[in-house]
Amino acid sequence: MTVRVYNTMTRRKEEFIPMVPGKASIYVCGVTPYNHPHIGNARPFVTWDVIHRFLEHEGYDVTHVQNFTDVDDKIINTANEEGVQWSDICGRYIESYFEVMDKLNVRRVQVYPRVSQHMPDIINTVQALIDNGYAYVVDGDVYYSVEKFKRYGCLSGRDLNDMLAGARVEVDDRKRNPMDFALWKAAKPGEPAWDSPWGKGRPGWHIECSTMSMKYLGSSFDFHGGGSDLIFPHHENEIAQSEGATGVHPFVHYWLHNGFITVNEEKMSKSLGNFFTVKDILAHFAPETLRFFIVSTHYRSPLDFSDARLKEAESSLQRLRTAKENLAALRRIISGGPDAESLELRKKMEQLRNDFMEAMRDDFNTALAISHMFALAKEINVYKARVDSGTVIPDGKLVDMMVKAFAEFCSIIGVLEGDADASAAGGSAGLEEELMQLLLDLRQDARKAKNFAQADAIRNKLGEMGIVIEDTPQGARWKKQ
Repeated sequence: MTVRVYNTMTRRKEEFIPMVPGKASIYVCGVTPYNHPHIGNARPFVTWDVIHRFLEHEGYDVTHVQNFTDVDDKIINTANEEGVQWSDICGRYIESYFEVMDKLNVRRVQVYPRVSQHMPDIINTVQALIDNGYAYVVDGDVYYSVEKFKRYGCLSGRDLNDMLAGARVEVDDRKRNPMDFALWKAAKPGEPAWDSPWGKGRPGWHIECSTMSMKYLGSSFDFHGGGSDLIFPHHENEIAQSEGATGVHPFVHYWLHNGFITVNEEKMSKSLGNFFTVKDILAHFAPETLRFFIVSTHYRSPLDFSDARLKEAESSLQRLRTAKENLAALRRIISGGPDAESLELRKKMEQLRNDFMEAMRDDFNTALAISHMFALAKEINVYKARVDSGTVIPDGKLVDMMVKAFAEFCSIIGVLEGDADASAAGGSAGLEEELMQLLLDLRQDARKAKNFAQADAIRNKLGEMGIVIEDTPQGARWKKQ
């Protein structure tokens, strides 16, 4: 039952051994709230939602932290352009983030720290780096001295001398080394600023994640995630800052990075006119379709976004939805007990479940896991067809195994969640089932009375509402188109 993950630091798959038995700690770099979340933002958060779900399924107590970078040049520029306060911009787009992620069925994590709410903590981390000889002050700015950290480049595999030779950095004679980066920036007119031992100012980009991750997860924790574009310099600098401030190694045990998203095989950018916000996409496609599209590719692989690919995901998801509806129908049929064929199918159900879980344990391979989902759906649909034809009488235990496995898969992937037997769901789902059964009974009564016009009228009206009636040897069944 070992979970294996690909660690960017070691460039190989490793067994996940939690720091604290039975627990898993996760930090994921969040958004800078200056615009609506785009498709590139959605991928890491959907990915880590699935990872979180699976780790919990495996029995781990998960602590998941994801920040908001609410102090940033882009936010300040947007606020100045609109003539509003920077905090207004942050509030607007943090609300937008939660709105679309809720639609994508991304569950809320335990902590969403914001930079603006952690200034004393950030200042303390910067002071610790100065005290430990890793940082220096120049005219109210504080810089990290990369030459002081001997392991600099360990995550990205870059050599400091090579980086210096090909560096494209802004010339600043005050720096001891061109690659040194800002921990604290002296205040400029029109920018938000906070008091510090070095004068008014605001933090650099990288120091926030070091500070907030350690505040909530400790000086060393299990997982750190984000997009591949964050490996250098952001995550590289996080390691240098965190280990420089605490002296604890390693800062993170497992670094996981998701692949890039392209749009019609081109890099997504505003200049190319192929920049899509999640809000824009959801105006044309269901949120569940977008989520399914994202998880249908392994998180480390590149993901090409297009309308055609989304339509493929839509069709694939409908196949799974049909299987779920067939399961609900099977559960409404009285069981006749097992036979030789159903006993073999029980074994197959166990194997499919094991195959799905093993795919997830192998670096959270959702693409392979979903293929086993479709294999299960095929078995369900074939079995339902044989029951409808009168070839077999359903085996109740087999159907229960199908229902349990299907619900388990859906819960981990985060689509089509809920009990496959709608009548057992209670609430509105149960009421829907009762009302549909009443209509089917009325139609059947009309047919028995040879009032075929009324029976056809019921069928046709339901058809207009997107509900299909199927007449089988076991009686009428219904499903949504």
